[in-house]
Amino acid sequence: MIWSLSFDPLVPLWLLAGAGGIALLLAIAALVLRLPAWPLRWLAMALLVLALAGPAIEREDRELLESVVAIVVDESQSQRLAGRADTTVAALAALEQRFEALPGYELRVVRAGRGTAASTEGTALFSTLASSLADVPPERIGGAVLLTDGQVHDIPGKASDLGFTAPVHALVTGTADEIDRRLAIARAPRFGLVNSQQVVTLQLQDQGPAAPSGRVPLTVRRDGEIVTRLQITPGGTIDIPVEIAHGGDNIFEFSAEPLPGELTRLNNQVVVTIEGIRENLRVLLVSGSPHAGERTWRNLLKSDASVDLVHFTILRPPTKQDGTPTNELSLISFPTRELFSVKIDEFDLIIFDRYELRSVLPLLYFDNITRFVRGGGAVLVAVGPDYAYDRSIYRTPLSPVLPAVPTGVVHEEPFRAAISETGARHPVTRGLPGAAATPPAWSRWFRLIDAVVTTGGETLMTGGDGDKPLLVLSREEEGRVAVLLSDHVWLWARGYEGGGPHVPLLRRLAHWLMKEPDLEEEALRLEARGPEVIAERQTIGTSAEDFTLTLPGGETRRLTPVEVSPGLWRATAPAPDLGLYTVDDGTRKALVHVGPPNPREFADVLSTTETLAPLAEATGGAIARLRGEGASPTAIDMPRVVPLRRANDYSGDGWIGFRSTDASMLKGIDRYPLFSGLLGLALLLGAAVLTWYREGR
Repeated sequence: MIWSLSFDPLVPLWLLAGAGGIALLLAIAALVLRLPAWPLRWLAMALLVLALAGPAIEREDRELLESVVAIVVDESQSQRLAGRADTTVAALAALEQRFEALPGYELRVVRAGRGTAASTEGTALFSTLASSLADVPPERIGGAVLLTDGQVHDIPGKASDLGFTAPVHALVTGTADEIDRRLAIARAPRFGLVNSQQVVTLQLQDQGPAAPSGRVPLTVRRDGEIVTRLQITPGGTIDIPVEIAHGGDNIFEFSAEPLPGELTRLNNQVVVTIEGIRENLRVLLVSGSPHAGERTWRNLLKSDASVDLVHFTILRPPTKQDGTPTNELSLISFPTRELFSVKIDEFDLIIFDRYELRSVLPLLYFDNITRFVRGGGAVLVAVGPDYAYDRSIYRTPLSPVLPAVPTGVVHEEPFRAAISETGARHPVTRGLPGAAATPPAWSRWFRLIDAVVTTGGETLMTGGDGDKPLLVLSREEEGRVAVLLSDHVWLWARGYEGGGPHVPLLRRLAHWLMKEPDLEEEALRLEARGPEVIAERQTIGTSAEDFTLTLPGGETRRLTPVEVSPGLWRATAPAPDLGLYTVDDGTRKALVHVGPPNPREFADVLSTTETLAPLAEATGGAIARLRGEGASPTAIDMPRVVPLRRANDYSGDGWIGFRSTDASMLKGIDRYPLFSGLLGLALLLGAAVLTWYREGR
């Protein structure tokens, strides 16, 4: 309780001041004239002026507030090494027990260093500390305790930046004899041309007082498969050439042999993702018999900036003898030997558009094309009536790789192309605009070449009465082949009856043939999106196996995928840690790296007291290790907790101190007026009577 004197004037201040002035003048006059009982006159006038001022005695009922102490628990990945988490749990329990027995303190436990902020900026403890104390006045803050390994990346430059004047103590997990090996990326490209070599520069460091020396084996993997093994010297750098094998993400893992007794193996490996960029894809388009849709393929391929197109239209076979002088011919001769023998391997895709045997290509060259396919090339055959008859391209040595065998029948009747059950799950034809309607919302075609699909061929589109193959795809060893059994796709391009999705269909088809990763019909992918990793299984099958997700620390989780669209199955999982995540469905494997290539969290994982020592010293706090070398993680040396009012130093041998606040909260005020009621009247009358009595003697 606090007692005080207050005033509540009964008249305006100017009138009260005037009355006081008059009383003072009368008192001086009585003194000068030496009137009888002049001291009593003074007393009476003073009491009258005081009564007009409304004096009162106030009693404040106040409650002392508790001092707020924050305990910041470091939950970063480095805190889960070598029993540090167990040490932290034991230290937190001991602190909570000590503060329970200590009155006048409010304890706030906050956890920090985990999540997206830690993924990019390292371990951030002081930003979390500031947030936890944002609603507390600075005079109520009694101090803070950091339970950490000392690897903190947002330490204020000055103690004044904390926003309060109270001690900051750091209780450090880990021991001083730790060692660790770390592999870091010094330089790495982000992009590279497919089939080219790029150089990744790595640096290896052995940290700690007893780290050995000597060359260290290094393993290089691409997309999970070992490609080479090298030797690297700690403390130096090495340039490693890597080959970009395919378009899209090429994920390279570099793993150094573990150091005996080291803290963690997580920073023994680094991951570099290099996006494979294809040079302009080279396409050879060979048009045979002229027809209305001859330019459909040419226009589509010429509109794609990533395609270099070589186009020949065969109008004049070499056997034609019409007597025209050679120097008057406007046509160039077809360079068959150069294209189909010398430079055939320079192409990615060969398209035959209504090609028929006209003695232009010797049969030997079709052997070359077959070998081209089996060696990794691609062929697309868009056929017309010629495919059904004697001069069909199927009657060449190319037939062993063609997945559609003509029956000799040509259907000349209107039909609508439809997506087959397999096609609904295949990325080439899945989700084509208009395909969901019944019948599909695109125009009719009027010609279909009847054929039988061979073993290994997949029918993605059908026509005729609904069961006849229209678009057939197949894989032939390392290469790919597609057959489009109609020459009326140009009706979609011309907008007949509203047209159809010829651009997405033909573009997807061409890019599937050229092995675009996003169009693989059987694939497993893993990507990081925000705080999650997303695993996707693309399949033309009707089901997908469960996934096994491996986290950076080696823990595994079982994921059950859900079909989100035909042929596409997906599962998500939280990604709490930095590093390499791997998903496996039993036959395929996919990888993704979460976080920056060289995360600050693993730049140095050795526990230290040096980083926080300047701040602890500036605030009068202490910094100490919780356990000695070789001690059990739960066998900690916990200091005593001592409350202090004011001090320059809040730590000592075996103890840490916290400031006790003087702040209080006002609960109520009791007011006792001095001149109210009979008491005030009695004082005034008493003074007047006493003055009258003295003057009367």
